[in-house]
Amino acid sequence: MPGTRITALGHYQPAKVLTNEDLAALVDTSDEWIRSRVGIHTRHVAGPDEPVDELAAHAAGKALAAAGLTPADIDLVIVATSTSVDRSPNTAARVAARLGMEAPAVLDLNVVCAGFTHALATADHTIRAGAATRALVIGADKMTEVTDWSDRTTCVLVGDGAGAVVVEATDDEPGIGPVLWGSVPSMGHAVRIEGSPPRFAQEGQSVYRWATTQLPPIARAVCAKAGVTPEELDAVVLHQANLRIIEPVAQKIGAVNAVVARDVVESGNTSAASVPMALSKLLARGEVASGDRALLFAFGGNLSYAGQVVRVP
Repeated sequence: MPGTRITALGHYQPAKVLTNEDLAALVDTSDEWIRSRVGIHTRHVAGPDEPVDELAAHAAGKALAAAGLTPADIDLVIVATSTSVDRSPNTAARVAARLGMEAPAVLDLNVVCAGFTHALATADHTIRAGAATRALVIGADKMTEVTDWSDRTTCVLVGDGAGAVVVEATDDEPGIGPVLWGSVPSMGHAVRIEGSPPRFAQEGQSVYRWATTQLPPIARAVCAKAGVTPEELDAVVLHQANLRIIEPVAQKIGAVNAVVARDVVESGNTSAASVPMALSKLLARGEVASGDRALLFAFGGNLSYAGQVVRVP
């Protein structure tokens, strides 16, 4: 079976920016409290007339343009999201309609914060098996729509956005390494989007302890499956949950020569959008170059995790 590679990236965020000072006017918090505990300075917020599929379509359009492709070149669309409002049409179908596609396979995938890395693996497997030739893989979430704005422990975390990649087959060395994925179902209650209307809640200390102690060896195992050592990585792109999780986990992985994505500082926790958006920004700013090895590793809701080493397009 052929290998696959990422050929282009794109990201999109709504124009409205919510600062820590803005949040201090809503709940009992402060800029110092937020920065010291989660490292976030700002986040982007979509309006009521900006649904998840619109965010996703903007990012997808940018990825297509960067790849020099048209919507007709895509035969598979996978959208990782946990904040779509409607069950049908699914978000992927709505993105395909916005882009003017005619007959792609359209799949939504809900693994919450780990959704994008699961979706990337799904596209990799699908193309390798010959069921698709070229895929758009998108992580998009509108977390502000499921947020309790009276809960200062969660409302300070979230932001909205989307990131997208184009994935296609290659006869050269594969640009997407094997996935390592799993979950801890017995602790699935630690991160939740439940109820009617749905609301985001989490057990912050439990998530912090799990992430900082259990995930580093799993991330090193991802590197081993790809045949690289952590020291050979050029970039580490973790789920942008909280800077106080990202920094110790990155350190424990041992990627001493890698740039570590810290997009959470300006974007907050954008759930499934965070990994592709952070990687896209690293490339746009010239902090990574074509051919660099990047560890993508996401974790969160369900206490799911998934990661792979990829080559930057």
